[in-house]
Amino acid sequence: MIEVIPAILVKDFNELNEKLAKFVNITNIVQIDICDGKFVPSVSWPMHQSDKESVEKILNEEEGMPCWEQLDFEFDLMVLNAHKQFDFFSRLGAKRIIFHLEAETETSFKEFLESFDPYFKDNINIGIAINTTTDISKLDPFINYVDFIQCMGIEKIGFQGEPFDERVLKQIKDLRSKYP
Repeated sequence: MIEVIPAILVKDFNELNEKLAKFVNITNIVQIDICDGKFVPSVSWPMHQSDKESVEKILNEEEGMPCWEQLDFEFDLMVLNAHKQFDFFSRLGAKRIIFHLEAETETSFKEFLESFDPYFKDNINIGIAINTTTDISKLDPFINYVDFIQCMGIEKIGFQGEPFDERVLKQIKDLRSKYP
């Protein structure tokens, strides 16, 4: 199955709140692109120091994510070794978390997936994103541990408004053939 999920890349909590409100009654799930300034040059919510207060309120369950009663959240983690921060991202309320294969250290990422807590498996879907230039055979060690694969449709990730990269169409075709 191919899903089309709207994605947003926001600078701060106020922009997150504004953009999520636009999707209420339009969709059930929104992808929030999260950039750390290390794996990709851009930095987004919740990685800015200025977002610390809004993030702490969510983590301490004083507040929920904006529109949490109407929307589910998918976090696209364009974050270096994001699996080491899994607890942080899961506590922010994601139903789906996407790790970028190119941002992870193969051995420790595989160990993380192999030892994934059964509680989380029942409550959070795990995906792996790959760039348009990534050979799909690089997914082989991980494919049995994830719920889905996300193929990036742009070459320069961590930014929005980039031109569509048609190489992704072949990549999707190859993935569907290799991993039906």
